Amino acid sequence: MKNPYLYGYLPLFSIILYSLTFGIFTVSKSIQLFQSIGIYNGMREFLTEVEIRMLLLFVFFLCFFMLFSALKLIGETIHEIGMLFFSKDSEGGAVKAARGGYVLFFIGSLISAFAIQSFTALIIIFALSLFCFFVYSIYKMSQYMSLSGMIGLIAFEILFWSFFITVVIFVCMKLYNGILASLPFAK
Repeated sequence: MKNPYLYGYLPLFSIILYSLTFGIFTVSKSIQLFQSIGIYNGMREFLTEVEIRMLLLFVFFLCFFMLFSALKLIGETIHEIGMLFFSKDSEGGAVKAARGGYVLFFIGSLISAFAIQSFTALIIIFALSLFCFFVYSIYKMSQYMSLSGMIGLIAFEILFWSFFITVVIFVCMKLYNGILASLPFAK
């Protein structure tokens, strides 16, 4: 007998591990930044080095946890909207079949623990896990969908994520330019 909820905990553990690895990397870089701008010694007057690291880790872990959780929520919502538009599966078998792909994210999050010192390696591992999950889920759902439905679903998801990433980059650039324009020494 196979339990349908066997992989239910893996997304949470994957998000926790990715948040932890990205958080640890960010702590080391932020401490280097604090030392270079001269505020680290002031922080050491109030807290020990271990306390500073733990507080920063908690803050960065929480930020990455919220980011990855939000991306998972958006991704699942967009995926299921795409399934609503392009799938004829009324039982939900396609979504259940693709849940085994959570193992790929979990494996990627475990591998990311060995790449804490390199931001590039962390991004590559995360992107590779994402790509493998996408291919796996498309493969598993192909038995529940027609070829035109699969093409529609893939196009829908690619268009959404392209639009979403473009809007986020545009907003960040506008914010960055606005901050730079408001600085007195930038004029």
